[in-house]
Amino acid sequence: MREQSAADLISCPAGLEVNMGEPSLCRLGFFLLCSLCCGLSEAYKPRAKLTADGTIIPLGGSVTLSCSVEGSSDWKFDWFRNGQQYSNMQSRGNTEPFRVISVSEGGVYSCRGGRGGGRGDPVFQTETSNEVSIQETVSKPTVTLQPKWPVYRGEMVTLRCEIQDDGGTQWTYEWRPTNRDSPTSSEYRINRVSESDRGEYSCVAKRGHQLTVWSDAFTLTVRSYKPRAKLTADITIIPLGGSVTLSCSVDGSSDWKFDWVRNGQQYSDVQPRGNTEPFRVIYVSEGGVYSCRGGRGDPVFHTGTSNEVSIQKTVSQPTVTLQPNWPVYRGETVTLRCEIQDDGGTQWTYEWRPAYRNVPKSSEYRINNVSESDRGNYGCKARSDHQITGWSSAFTLTVNGYRPTASLTARNYNIPAGGSVALSCSVHGSAGWRFDWFRQESVHHSAQSIRNNEPDGIIRVSEGGVYSCRGGRGDPVFHTETSNAVSIQKTVSRPTVTLQPNWSVVFRGETVTLRCEIQDDGGRTQWNYEWSPANRNAPTSSEYRISSVSESDSGNYWCKASGGHQNTGWSFPFRLTVRSNKPRAKLTASNGIIPAGGSVRLTCSVDDGDGWKIYWFRQESESGTAQIIRNSEPDGVFMVSDGGVYSCRGERGGRGDPVFYTETSNEVIIQKTVLITPTVIQQPNWTQIYKGETVTLRCEIQDDGGTQWTYEWRPTNRNSPSSSEYRITADSSGDYKCRGRRDRFTSTQWGVIRLNVSSSPPQPVLSVSPSWLNPGASVTLSCEGLEHQPAGWRFFWYKAVPDPSSSSYTYELLPGSSNGTEQNSFIINGPTQTAGFVCRAGRGEPKFYTHYSKPKFIWFADPHPAASLSVSPDRVQHVIDQSVTLNCSGNDSKWRVRRFTETTNPSHVQCSNWGTMHGSSCTINRLEDHSGVYWCESGSGEFSNAVNITVQLDYYDGIILLSPVHPVTERYPVTLSCRDKQQNLLSNVFFYHNDKLIHNDSKGELNIFAVSKSDEGFYKCQHSGKDSPRSWMSVRVTVSSPVSSSSPLLLIIGPISGIILIIFLLLLWRYRQPKDLCSFRSEKNDQRSTTNHRAENEISDSSSPSQGAALYGSVKPFEAAAAEPREITYAIIKFKKLRKKKKPRKPEERVIYAEVKTRAEEVAPTYAEINKNKAKQDRKEKLAATDESVYSEIKSGSTLDDESAL
Repeated sequence: MREQSAADLISCPAGLEVNMGEPSLCRLGFFLLCSLCCGLSEAYKPRAKLTADGTIIPLGGSVTLSCSVEGSSDWKFDWFRNGQQYSNMQSRGNTEPFRVISVSEGGVYSCRGGRGGGRGDPVFQTETSNEVSIQETVSKPTVTLQPKWPVYRGEMVTLRCEIQDDGGTQWTYEWRPTNRDSPTSSEYRINRVSESDRGEYSCVAKRGHQLTVWSDAFTLTVRSYKPRAKLTADITIIPLGGSVTLSCSVDGSSDWKFDWVRNGQQYSDVQPRGNTEPFRVIYVSEGGVYSCRGGRGDPVFHTGTSNEVSIQKTVSQPTVTLQPNWPVYRGETVTLRCEIQDDGGTQWTYEWRPAYRNVPKSSEYRINNVSESDRGNYGCKARSDHQITGWSSAFTLTVNGYRPTASLTARNYNIPAGGSVALSCSVHGSAGWRFDWFRQESVHHSAQSIRNNEPDGIIRVSEGGVYSCRGGRGDPVFHTETSNAVSIQKTVSRPTVTLQPNWSVVFRGETVTLRCEIQDDGGRTQWNYEWSPANRNAPTSSEYRISSVSESDSGNYWCKASGGHQNTGWSFPFRLTVRSNKPRAKLTASNGIIPAGGSVRLTCSVDDGDGWKIYWFRQESESGTAQIIRNSEPDGVFMVSDGGVYSCRGERGGRGDPVFYTETSNEVIIQKTVLITPTVIQQPNWTQIYKGETVTLRCEIQDDGGTQWTYEWRPTNRNSPSSSEYRITADSSGDYKCRGRRDRFTSTQWGVIRLNVSSSPPQPVLSVSPSWLNPGASVTLSCEGLEHQPAGWRFFWYKAVPDPSSSSYTYELLPGSSNGTEQNSFIINGPTQTAGFVCRAGRGEPKFYTHYSKPKFIWFADPHPAASLSVSPDRVQHVIDQSVTLNCSGNDSKWRVRRFTETTNPSHVQCSNWGTMHGSSCTINRLEDHSGVYWCESGSGEFSNAVNITVQLDYYDGIILLSPVHPVTERYPVTLSCRDKQQNLLSNVFFYHNDKLIHNDSKGELNIFAVSKSDEGFYKCQHSGKDSPRSWMSVRVTVSSPVSSSSPLLLIIGPISGIILIIFLLLLWRYRQPKDLCSFRSEKNDQRSTTNHRAENEISDSSSPSQGAALYGSVKPFEAAAAEPREITYAIIKFKKLRKKKKPRKPEERVIYAEVKTRAEEVAPTYAEINKNKAKQDRKEKLAATDESVYSEIKSGSTLDDESAL
């Protein structure tokens, strides 16, 4: 068959081929058939089929998977496991690649066939096959028992299913037998095991596509009985200082922990013996009944309690003691005591020997009225519940067959003066005695008991007599024989030598008496005295008198006395000192100045000796002598109320003895204060002084009668003068005093003034009025805040100049303020731009200044070329969340923007504190709390105009009023509008001027076509019950008002027209009446008005208008023809000769200015230009005399304005 082209052969599925060379009809039929077949072929796609020889992979084995496409061949197969391409395949020698594979991992498998794809053709793929789940078998688990011991009924056991190398994967477990509520976890817990739980247990586990085989069976054996612990002991009696070993066990099982019980209580003081099971074998060293039990598991499973074992403890051997422990005499009562050490209060039962007596079972063995037959050896032993002792060592009791005698001794038989003697009573060879004491005062008296039952056998006695004693002990008391007698003698106290009079110091020529005194003798004894030194004619009495003592009598003196059965020793020495010099009195005063109406205390004393009486002397004047005013005053204190020179002297002795006088004392000057109080005057008399100020204090004494005073000032630590004036520099608050002194003894009272000194200078407060100025207006500065305005202050006024190096200002003194002003106000005439001012005050000489006030500002709204401020957006009111940019411009490149608000302090901080400064522009991104006045300051010190910014704080539905930032020129139109936050024009709006409703507009606008000064004020708008903030609209008044600023040409045409009219009338008058005065009216005036207003013109000229010549003309304001005539207003036109040189002037210089003054208050002065060339042309004409007048009518600027408008 020949090869056919692609164009001649149409290929279809299932081998349909048509030769295009056949007839057309046949070809068309075949074409339709092929198209149908092709459409069906594209709708059908074969699906692969997956089969497996098994679904569980045996342990260590694999499973064979086969993939096929039914009815076709030549496929290559792709394999998938768990949704992912599977490449770990083992092909099993089949003809078609990877049709049959072996897998050893569990998972969900699927496959897909593909064929074609040669030479760039795409691979045709079948649908993915069915999924086959394959389970992988891993290692066999093992069942273990936890814990691993024989199990008893009631214990808790846990079976655990353990898988080796599980990799931490989460398994799900299954247990056999399944008749229980078996868990799915790896542990199978039986809380209280019983016989029904016996049997075989096995487990299997699954996870994902892995599973295990069933484990080998584990046989659980449960013992039906509860085990009982068994207790054994190696011995039952604990040897002294030893211990016993106890063992506890449970037959047939292990892993027990043991609890021990002693005497029915838990026993914790155990000492285990290194056994494997805790506390199975222990040591005990205390007696008692012991038992034990075992426990294991969690919760703990306990065995039954073991048998009880009684253990006896051997304690230390007792000791027999004798109470009291002394040698025993016949007739005494003795007690033998059986003592056990460290018994801890145990109740014991005692046994004594010898046993042939009626011995007790207690610890004491008492023998009353002991005799020699009781001599011998005694022993004891004791027992308690779980303790026992052995027999004590033998105690030998010895009994003496006689009664002992007490013995009395004394170390000293003489009692020293004021002392005592110790007596000692004892019984030889025994102890435990208490003693009775006896004293016999004389041979005529019997011994009397003075002490009983004294324990220590020693007493001290301070009285003489015959003493004895005896001992006693036991219960009942056993007494010794009475002791020997001891005689004790008493020594009385040592005498004392005293001086009468008892002066500490004696002076030559005085008389003294020495006395020997014995204390506490009661006056019963008659004493004989002895004095030393014996070289004098010493008396035997108690007194030793020395008349007119001298220095040779100085020395030590002693005495002693004796009488009856008592005597004294020598007294302590008394030192008599005699001074050869005569003492001098000393005078002091409590105050050198007697207060007015008061007194002063004088004190006179003699430092050496005592017993002095005082004589007082007073010298009344400097020329007089001292006179006695008081004598024999005992206390040395004298109150005086008169000035003078005082002195004193002392005396002592008398009453039979000669009087002895001291030297006269020093003199004391006492000054008297008169009832005059000076007045301290402060110059200047300011009530408030500041630290550093200089003031003068003046001391003035009223009604002094021409006395010459010397002045004294306090505080005295200053360099105070003696004159009546005291100049000080104030440092701190305090009292200043002065007084006057008339003579040596008289002075005034202190005058006091209080200076209140403030620590720092005050700071005045500057206010300005007004704050906003129109051109040409003046401003008043007021410096306030000083509490005492009349207090000598002069006020200094300064201009604040911006300091480019900082954020503050420097201050320049204003003209006219160099010496200050008396008034606290200052007027600045016609400031032209925004400016800041400060003030301060000064007073005194040298000048003391206050602090500078804080700056205050005046604001101009009109911009000027040197510095101006503009606002974008160009309006006064703004919304809180909108930004505003302030632009500075002028003759400088460095700017800063300042503001003044009512809420910030300081209020005039600069832009960097509340906005962002970029070059000469300040941008405020959010306007909260930014309502205020803003202005610019240049680096060269210029201030710009100021603008108001008002912020609408209602963020959601607040409205604002659109009004101009800068002043509006008078007679110019202006439009105010009311808008919302998005700047949409609002309708049905009410407009208010100074809080009065002036307009209601449906379009939301207020149009003022010709603004006047009366339109100035606060404006706001209202819409739907909501008000905008108020804004001030300023009106700029023009100098030429009422002439419209829109027609500046009329300012020139009006006056010139009037002057031309005047010249025309003068020419007319010259030709018609050269020498007469005529009265005429202009033709035009006759036509327009019938009023009788006239103007008087007077011109005086020789060749040209001379200086001082005047032209008077009536100025008639514009008014209706029917209006009432007004009063004639006169104007003066002065012709001034500008130059006297012959050089011709330029045309523009030949102008004469005339000032038109009117009486009307509202009309501003009008200036007119008069061309002088016109006058020169008429020079050849003869003019009228200067006193001739011409009357004409001159129209005012308003008339010209109206005519121009027409």
